[in-house]
Amino acid sequence: MDIHDLLKLTIDKKASDLHIIEGSSPVLRIDGSLVSIDSALLKGEDTKELIYSILTDAQKVEFEENWELDFSFAIPDLGRFRVNVHIEKGNVEAAFRSVALDVKTLEELGLPSVVSELSRKPNGLVLITGPTGVGKTTTLAAMIDLINSERSSLIITVEDPIEYLHNHKKSIVKQREVHSDTKSFANALRHVLRQDPDVICVGEMRDLETISTALTAAETGHLVLTTLHTPDAAQTVDRIIDIFPPHQQQQVRIQLAGSIQGIVSQQLFPMTDRTGRVVATEILVATPAVRNVIREQKTEQISTILQTGARFGMNTMDKSIKELYEKGIISYEAAISKVKNPSEFKKL
Repeated sequence: MDIHDLLKLTIDKKASDLHIIEGSSPVLRIDGSLVSIDSALLKGEDTKELIYSILTDAQKVEFEENWELDFSFAIPDLGRFRVNVHIEKGNVEAAFRSVALDVKTLEELGLPSVVSELSRKPNGLVLITGPTGVGKTTTLAAMIDLINSERSSLIITVEDPIEYLHNHKKSIVKQREVHSDTKSFANALRHVLRQDPDVICVGEMRDLETISTALTAAETGHLVLTTLHTPDAAQTVDRIIDIFPPHQQQQVRIQLAGSIQGIVSQQLFPMTDRTGRVVATEILVATPAVRNVIREQKTEQISTILQTGARFGMNTMDKSIKELYEKGIISYEAAISKVKNPSEFKKL
């Protein structure tokens, strides 16, 4: 079995990931669970041969110099994959994340209508947050596709690597890949404002310079869409502010309070009918009250605002999980494992 056979099997089984690991048969992640493929155990030379078969000469040189490699890989008419190659105990191993060829709409993803409203904002900062593997990039792609379909804009994305490919529709979409088209997120963002963008999509805000530049872009009339690996709205606000030195934090609070449009936090759950996974969301919309608590360093009040902000489209993660459980879409065990307040959830 070669790597193309394994990647085809990944698509056929609707797996989100394929892992090539020494001492194990290839492993798929299906609906969040790891499932081993029924085949021989891979030796170190097997994993290297499988992985190197899809690397270019330049990628092999880069990997052997840095011992880490991220890139995207496509099989025509089958699918795209985000690939990470790494070394584990001296062996070359890899993780392949499956990326659909078609971009799903926000409705098809099961996201609430307020996410579409956030996509239609003319400017400001919109953050998609959550742990790795909960579909943040998929949500970003759907938001970009909505903008691309509805209005005439110049959209510039900076990604590491490029996952979903966007065709020009009503908008022009320019997709730049870190390490191929630009040296870093920060480097791309330093120059992006000179490229006449209306919408800027940053695959991930990883460092102080990237966050600082994204805030400036959001302040100066651009719509900035980006992601953070934070579990909820309050921690997202704190993470952005805390990355700056203490003497800058009050200014950053003012910047963030003025530019924020919304935060969408995500979790994925296996469905009880075993047909896939479903998303639960916590949504913060930037009302005057939200802007005030950010400005006044009172982020502990965000949870209360979320609970009382339904008329603005706000929702807590626990409420979203509860609704999925009550509809029979997810199991009690899955629900209770992710709620913030298990004792309160049990009472409900």
